[in-house]
Order: sequence, then C-alpha cells, then structure tokens
Amino acid sequence: MAKKDGKGTKDGEGTKDGGQGRGKAPAPLRRLLRVPGGKDVDLSSYDARATPAGPRDKAAGLAALAQMVERLGDLQERLWAASTAGDRRRVLLILQGMDTSGKGGTVKHVIGHFNPAGCRIRDFKAPTAEERRHSFLWRIRRALPEPGEIGIFDRSHYEDVLIARVRELAPRKEIAHRYGKINRFEQSLADDGVTVVKCFLHISYEQQRRRLLQRLDNPDKHWKFSPDDIDDRELWPAYQKAYEIALERCSTPEAPWFLVPADRKWYRNWAISTLLLEHLEALNPQYPKADFDVAEARQRLLEDS
Repeated sequence: MAKKDGKGTKDGEGTKDGGQGRGKAPAPLRRLLRVPGGKDVDLSSYDARATPAGPRDKAAGLAALAQMVERLGDLQERLWAASTAGDRRRVLLILQGMDTSGKGGTVKHVIGHFNPAGCRIRDFKAPTAEERRHSFLWRIRRALPEPGEIGIFDRSHYEDVLIARVRELAPRKEIAHRYGKINRFEQSLADDGVTVVKCFLHISYEQQRRRLLQRLDNPDKHWKFSPDDIDDRELWPAYQKAYEIALERCSTPEAPWFLVPADRKWYRNWAISTLLLEHLEALNPQYPKADFDVAEARQRLLEDS
C-alpha cells in the first residue's frame, strides 16, 4: 500500500518501471495494494493521491487501461464458457468507500468493458423491511454471482459493520460478532469457487469536498447529491475508524482487502482493472472441449444443400 512515508508516490507520478526500481520486474499489484490482515490500519498514513506501480500520468494510465480491455474481455468469455462444462468458478468484486470515492464510476468505466450478459451488478442501499427480518447476510447470498459470472457489489455486507457502527444501528456487541460471521461467509464463498476481490476506494477528505461541490455546481448531477452527504462528512473520523477495523479484521488469505488510492480517477480505474486482470489470469479459465464429433458436424454442413 502507498504510505505517505515515501513508499508511494506522494505527488501521484509513478516511475516508468512501475515503481519497483530499475532492472526489477514489477510486483503484482495485488501484492502491493493488499492490506495485511490482523495488523492495525491507520488510513491517515496512506496517500489517497498516490499511484503505486501505476503508469506515469493520466494519459499513460488511460492508454494502459485501453490495452487491457481485450485481454479482460477474453478472460471473461473463457470464464463464462468454462461454466457451461461444469466449472463453478466465478468472481465477486466488492467496492467500498466513502461517498464520491468512485464506486459507481468504477462500475461504469471498468465493468463497462465486460459483456453485460456475464455480469451481475448489485448496489446495496438501506435494507428493506423484508431484509431486516433476516440475517444481514441474507440479501447478500441472494445476489451472489452464478458460475461463470463476474459479480459486482456497489457497497456490500460491510455496510453492517460500517454505517451500522457509526450510526449505532445495532448493539456494539452484535457488530463485534459480525466480523467473524463475515470471515466465515467469505471463506465459504472461496470454498465454493468464488474469487473475492475486495477494494476499498481510499479518498481524502479534501477531495471528497471538491467532488461534492462539483455535483452542486452541475444541475445534471444534483440527483447524485443528498444533504445527508454533508452530515456524513461530520462523522468522517468515525467512518475512517470503522473502515480501519473492518480492513484489519476482515483481510484474510482467502478474501484480502486491497486499498486503492482513489483521489485520481484514472489511477483508481487502472488499478481495479489490473487487479481483476491478475485474478482472472490466475484462474486461467479454458474453453471447454467439444462433446461432439467436430469433423462429422462440419461434413454434414458441407453436404447440406
């Protein structure tokens, strides 16, 4: 992760060799951005404008993202095709972050490159009356991707240890138990062939103000603004603490958290695309072999008058 102690690029300009030093192969981004579980997390020590291992600037970042599109699409198609032959593997991308951190933007600019037929996108707002009658994981289980799909959660079950903690929507003892329930739930997903990619979009307090003002200054963006956003800014320290606890307690080997600096939209999109690419390449899905006689089928077509 990119800290403000010089391990990241505080001015946002990545080195030409990916930040790894000359002559060294760049480390996988999923290693660089991974949150080490079980260790204290101090979000104030991480630079939201950093570009760890990223392209040198915005233009280079957009070009690098464009080059990834074909490879991502190919891997998605192979994942979907493999499911037709019984491969149960799928991917679940979880996006969490403060308002304006770019959860919706990620869905638009990153997931928009995929075939929508193989994606399952769900945003989680306040639970309905029916959902409140069940466990907090009930509505999550109902929205999980099917084999071969890429699922995207704009917010997730983590709201029940984030906003629930800050707004005191549940007893503190109950919230404390939820971290363990989440870890067991995500372990069960991994056991069932789900690759869980959890991204915390780390935005700064100052950048959030700028983005909220941009929404107010543009009538076409008023629908994205709520006075509650200002109320939540007053609770910024409490939200940061809630995220720190969630990142510390729920970054596991099977479902680690990735801290993505999000002040620079182009880097956020590049980083999440790269994380998805690395995970899909690790899965390496394959097109299934034909379960019929290809030569015979071809001959029949050639003979068809």
